[in-house]
Amino acid sequence: MNTPNQNQDMKEYRLEELTLPNDLKKLNFYQCRKLAKEIRSLMVRVISKNGGHLASNLGTVELTMALHRVFDSPKDKFVWDVGHQCYTHKILTGRLNAFPTIRKENGIAGFPKPDESEHDSFISGHSSTSISVACGIAEAMRLQGDNHHVVAIIGDGALTGGMAFEGLNNGGKKKMKNLIVILNDNNMSISSNVGAVSGYLRSIRESETYVRKKQQLEKNLMTAPKLGSHAVKMLKKTKDGFKRMVLQQATMFEQFGFVYLGPVDGHNMQELEEVLRTAKRYEAPVFIHVKTIKGKGYLPAEKNPSQFHGVSQFDILTGNPEVSGNGCYSDIFGKELVEMAKQDKRICAITAAMTFGTGLQYFQKQFPERFYDVGIAEQHAVTFSAGLASAGMIPVFAVYSTFLQRAYDQLLHDVAIGKLHVVLGIDRAGIVGEDGETHQGTFDVPMLTSIPGAVIYSPSCYEELRLCMHKAIHEETGLTAVRYPRGNDENMTFPKENLNADYTLTEIGTEKDILLISYGRVYQAVWEAHCTCEKSGCPTSLLKLTKIFPVMEELVEKALPYRVVMFFEESSGYGGISTIFGSLLAQYEFKGRYVRVSADCFLKQASVPALLEKSELSAQAVCRYIYAYENKD
Repeated sequence: MNTPNQNQDMKEYRLEELTLPNDLKKLNFYQCRKLAKEIRSLMVRVISKNGGHLASNLGTVELTMALHRVFDSPKDKFVWDVGHQCYTHKILTGRLNAFPTIRKENGIAGFPKPDESEHDSFISGHSSTSISVACGIAEAMRLQGDNHHVVAIIGDGALTGGMAFEGLNNGGKKKMKNLIVILNDNNMSISSNVGAVSGYLRSIRESETYVRKKQQLEKNLMTAPKLGSHAVKMLKKTKDGFKRMVLQQATMFEQFGFVYLGPVDGHNMQELEEVLRTAKRYEAPVFIHVKTIKGKGYLPAEKNPSQFHGVSQFDILTGNPEVSGNGCYSDIFGKELVEMAKQDKRICAITAAMTFGTGLQYFQKQFPERFYDVGIAEQHAVTFSAGLASAGMIPVFAVYSTFLQRAYDQLLHDVAIGKLHVVLGIDRAGIVGEDGETHQGTFDVPMLTSIPGAVIYSPSCYEELRLCMHKAIHEETGLTAVRYPRGNDENMTFPKENLNADYTLTEIGTEKDILLISYGRVYQAVWEAHCTCEKSGCPTSLLKLTKIFPVMEELVEKALPYRVVMFFEESSGYGGISTIFGSLLAQYEFKGRYVRVSADCFLKQASVPALLEKSELSAQAVCRYIYAYENKD
């Protein structure tokens, strides 16, 4: 029969019964394990409806709980790399009731956001930044006399990014006493980890016994009368030699100047808390190696962590998506590239840890000797491509728009100045929706238009995508980009009889009243508005750009006779095509009115249709602009 204390120890608490994160510290390990199970169940239920990053978050439940039990957030700062692992953190820091709204319009974001909670110390959505951020916060704390800790949590995939090593070098060199870096090693990035760093981590994963042996020895010594504490001090002084006996090597992280602890089991709360408390005692920067299972607790995600890295809606019982795929721009791009590579042995494909996300799995299977996954290293990918191009190959780097931003200097310095023929397949161009500000692809156009000699294509459907790929790869000679949106073209119902890779002009009658200009996905909304307005007796002409940059001056001349020219652009307009077109109109002394509508702000999470409407790029918004100017002089 249990005593009252034993009954209390066995009591199970529900999340809603606790004041989080403070009450976590009052729970025992049994209660924590039960709470971890509830958190995983909640994640699966919500993400099956909302979509999101499931596998990585399932793998960090115990780690996040241990962090909040050992440290004191928000005084101690947690910096989550990329943010793919922060869902448990959000649940434990006052956002439990709001968690069902994650990634929804007016809900909580899928990534850390300081303006959402004081527990989110820094915004993140791109990889390999956490250590540098943590170094800055740690130094600011030192300058302000604050002795709390800063903890950077980074995945093994993100550790392949060069910026992570720049942060490690700085943190170790500066001997930042309040800096702790945690490597969440699940042996899995979005695509399989590649390169020397991944191989190095594999070589030390088998040394998990080191921390256990060291901690057990310290405990045993402390029980020895009189000599215990002295012996422990002596042990700490000789830790490097002791570690080499177990690991048979000095760790790379120690060479950077960090105390290395691990590997430890990332799903064992007792081990985690012990190593975290040990890390707090060191007067030096500490690197903790934690092993986790990506997708932990949900079998479909454990079996297919790549599939469940970022997911749409899915059936909980089977793990199958609720909406079967009907193809997408990424698939069309990948398959067409394979067909082109069959005819041209110079074509190579490069990805930065996004093989499946960019549709390059087909190329990888067909031409493994010409396929390169360089890991999360966009800067290297561009310069590596430049090297290939300089030696006569045709490199095609497929990359998400938001991640291409990380390689601007390489595009400018290593590709454009040398007039090297590097082709960019810019995936997820334009508005992407629920991932929010850090992932919207609305800045690649202004970035590329600032580079002399750059050429940009922006197709509006699959057929145009194929046309643009052939032009970009076989007819252009310098830095060339083909940009296309997330999703498919099943809603692209505009006429496709006269498609080409330059432009399509549809003039209505002889009246030069209103000219509508657009490109890419938004052209569908412009065409729908054109049809609606024509039925109401307000005809408009249409200009659909496909080769959007450099802007052909003959098109500016065609726009000059119109009373009103309206340009609708699914991109930031500052430095975008609509701004460039307007400047050219002014140079040609255009006498009419020019209206420019673009996505000129950081767009928060919401559905793509909602964000297009908010940016006034929906068919309804285009109609409103047309009617507003219909009767103006």
